[in-house]
This record gives sequence, C-alpha cells and structure tokens, in this order.
Amino acid sequence: MPVALALRSAGHVDPSKEQFKQRSSVERVNAALKDSYGGHHLRVRGAAKVAYHLFFGIVALTVDQ
Repeated sequence: MPVALALRSAGHVDPSKEQFKQRSSVERVNAALKDSYGGHHLRVRGAAKVAYHLFFGIVALTVDQ
C-alpha cells in the first residue's frame, strides 16, 4: 500500500494540499488587486506613494468583498 494512500485512509491531511488552497486564495486577491484596483499600472514614484496607492486599492477590495 502506498504511503499517501495509507495516510489518507488514516485521516491525515496532506500539508501541501492545504498550503496550495491558502496560496491560491492569496493569488486570487493579488490578481484582483492588480486587475481591478490599480495595482498593475502605478503612476506614482517613491516607496511611500506606492504603498499608499496599493493600500487604498486593498481598502477598496476589502470594502467590495
């Protein structure tokens, strides 16, 4: 019997599958931030201005959710 099958039948959850679920949700948020909330094309310069720009995009995304 393969080890993965034995672990599944014993009720063990594969940590890489859980990590993939979390990662895919983070990537969906990042994609939405870039596509719909101005994260793809920045028209400001400077670390502080970029941080504020992305912060307001995250706030808008949070309100929308």
